[in-house]
Amino acid sequence: MGKHHSERFVTLVDDAKTRIEEVTPEDVKEKMEAGEEFVLLDVREQDEWKKSHISEAEYLGRGVVERDIEEEYPDVDEELILYCGGGYRSALAADSLQKMGYRNVKSLSGGFRSWTEAGYPIEKEEE
Repeated sequence: MGKHHSERFVTLVDDAKTRIEEVTPEDVKEKMEAGEEFVLLDVREQDEWKKSHISEAEYLGRGVVERDIEEEYPDVDEELILYCGGGYRSALAADSLQKMGYRNVKSLSGGFRSWTEAGYPIEKEEE
């Protein structure tokens, strides 16, 4: 069960989703297995990332993604697939990056939750 979001937040996300492309966990897994070149970017909070994240993902938190993206990923044509916990924050981030000129940015539909529900590999913090 996902977190309850306010109506205004959901409206904002739904609006962003009209302008971005979403991909499924299956799409991303197939790209990985085919050895395709792309960046899988976790935009959750740092404590979420440290606890567990998708194997092969890189981290750039939602709070700084617009500020730091050009330094970390300067190629506006490079494929960036963003994910968060449930696909909301990554949709907003993808929309922002497109407004900044990034042309090949996508959001993982359902986020980390959909990835784990599919049983795909993650890395967990050692306890």
